[in-house]
Amino acid sequence: MEDTTGHPRNAQGHRAWWVAAVAGLAIVVAGAFSTMPGILQGPLHREFHWSRGSIGLAASVNMVLYGVTAPFAAALMDRFGIRRVVVAALSAVAGGALLTTVMNASWQFTLFWGFLVGLGTGSLAMTFGATVTNRWFVQRRGLVTGMLSSGSVLGQLVFLPALSWTIDHYDWRPALITLALVALATAPLVRLTLRDHPADLGQRPYGSDAFVPKPPPVTGAARRTVTVLRDSARTRPFWLLAALFAICGASTNGIMWTHFAPAAHDHGMPVTTASTLLAVIGVFNVAGTIGSGWLTDRVDARRLLAVFFTLRGVLLVTLPLLMAATVNPPMMVFVVVFGLLDLATVPPVIALCRQFHGADSAIVFGWTNAAHQVGAALAALLGGVARDAFGSYDFVWVLLGAACAAAALLALVIQRPSAPRSTELRDTPVPSTADCATGR
Repeated sequence: MEDTTGHPRNAQGHRAWWVAAVAGLAIVVAGAFSTMPGILQGPLHREFHWSRGSIGLAASVNMVLYGVTAPFAAALMDRFGIRRVVVAALSAVAGGALLTTVMNASWQFTLFWGFLVGLGTGSLAMTFGATVTNRWFVQRRGLVTGMLSSGSVLGQLVFLPALSWTIDHYDWRPALITLALVALATAPLVRLTLRDHPADLGQRPYGSDAFVPKPPPVTGAARRTVTVLRDSARTRPFWLLAALFAICGASTNGIMWTHFAPAAHDHGMPVTTASTLLAVIGVFNVAGTIGSGWLTDRVDARRLLAVFFTLRGVLLVTLPLLMAATVNPPMMVFVVVFGLLDLATVPPVIALCRQFHGADSAIVFGWTNAAHQVGAALAALLGGVARDAFGSYDFVWVLLGAACAAAALLALVIQRPSAPRSTELRDTPVPSTADCATGR
């Protein structure tokens, strides 16, 4: 059926679902890259005799670039188009992984994995899925956002155990080559299937009653991103949210996803087993995020954050007591509960950004997520340095547990805005609620 302008209604077989599927595949692949440093530490240390701190530096640079790239990713897509940016990002992560296999110095690991892979995964994270959803869907936006949000976690579930097995039975290089080939194979699918806008195909957005013309390239989006940062940085709530979200990144991506597998291996646990535990954490990430979103609609977001950080702090402090060569019941309890809490902080933080910053909340959350990644980077570096200095990670677990207690207090210090700002959305993608992991 067509409307009076000749544009099909597309109730069935809409191209939007193919676009969402390919976008989800790209996010899944990027998610696999995000957690690789954790299973590369042991092999790189044994082969090159690099310190854990040197290896952690590359992971730190990767996390910083992942976070800093996210606020600008939408501007790049508005300027150059989604398809071009995604193909370039997949090429960057594949190139970084392949170059890593021929490195012979730690600075090269920082350059190839830290910079190249960091830029690529950052472009495939925060704003990518949201941009696709906002352009291609009017109906089912919540469903599509949830599906794309889980892509990064799904990448960990699909690839992490298999890559760990490859490293244990063969070498770390075949694992990276395999991952690079997957990224390179995804790029042609993106090139053939992904389109920047429904208007490119003469279609309406899925569920729309009207045809939406393709907007012209935006040249000032990056400037607005910086302007929003400047304005929000003048407010107290922005810095409180940034501080507690930095602690969130340090206590999840920075320490758990980078150092949990090496720490468990120090106690005799095979890396493959430790990686499987991380995958289980990823499974419960999804349930925890959905549950947190449901609670955020009903409970004060500040109180939720205080509870979540308190529980996470208790878990981290007790973790050294649970480490063993085999998986015991207390460790499984830790994995399940930590998985539920891992991404649970994201919906309350997004809600608070919306309350304080209204129409600019998407960009503000992007910058808040950059603080999350900076905290993750510092923890990744600190974990490696502490392991070199003390021979274990126990000090770091306890320190970050205490930091979570501080984050709980910061959440309670945040005051409600006297008059909520307008939440009318501009043409800026709303961030998905699961990109906090992936790095993630």
